[in-house]
This record gives sequence, C-alpha cells and structure tokens, in this order.
Amino acid sequence: MMPGLLALGVLGGVEAEGQAATTGKELKELSSGVFKAGPEKKGSQAKHVSRAFGSGLLKAGNIRLEMHESMQDAGAEHEPVGTHLHNEIWFVQKGTASLFINGTEHTMEAGDVGLVCAGDKHWIKNVGDGELSYFVLAVGPPE
Repeated sequence: MMPGLLALGVLGGVEAEGQAATTGKELKELSSGVFKAGPEKKGSQAKHVSRAFGSGLLKAGNIRLEMHESMQDAGAEHEPVGTHLHNEIWFVQKGTASLFINGTEHTMEAGDVGLVCAGDKHWIKNVGDGELSYFVLAVGPPE
C-alpha cells in the first residue's frame, strides 16, 4: 500500500509532530531508495512520539517530501490546530483517530487514508482505547 501513497504524494503555520521547518536551500535532493526510521522523539504534546524517515526535495527541485510516523497513547490531547503550505497524506496503521479538517471531524481506522490539503486547518487525535499509529507524507513547496 505504501507505493500507492507515494504516488499520491507527488500529485500534489504550525509544525506537526515529526516535521521540522526548513527551506529549499537547506534540503538535499532525495534519491530513490529505502528510508529507515530515525529514533523516537517526544512530541510537543504529552503521550505523543514520532520517528522521522526523511525529508528533502524531489527531483523537480521545488517539491518537498517529508515522511514520519507518529504514535499517540489513548487519552492524548491533539496537537494545536495547524495549517501548512504543504499537503499531508495520513495513513492509519493501528487504532482509531479523529482527523479534524476545517471544523469537521472524520473517523479513521487502521487501513484508512486521509488527505489534508494545503491551507486546511487540521489536527489528529487518538479516540480509541489503545495506541494510535499513523504515517504521514507531507508534500508541497519548501517551507
């Protein structure tokens, strides 16, 4: 399923867990290959951790791709409402989430994919009894 998500990603505010603000001049060009998860880092909210897989520019030179996995324990608060210049594709691996987009909450379960377009106000929250795990592809201009 992940190759399909990567294909979706190339179609086209506040930092989310696992993301770092960068500019195009600081980013290296990504090459085809396999990306391993980095070490777990505590998120800005309690009961959140994330692991970065990589960030850089696609060959077009003006499209940034950032990949990370985030985990939230049951009862964790959601991140502050965020907006970005990039698009985000969310793939729920485990658990049940509420994905808030522009005032509407959408329930996501393991295997579901959500899309948050650039400029949309959003957050994600664990609404299940166990851990929530999700993978995010951020695609858009260098920020």
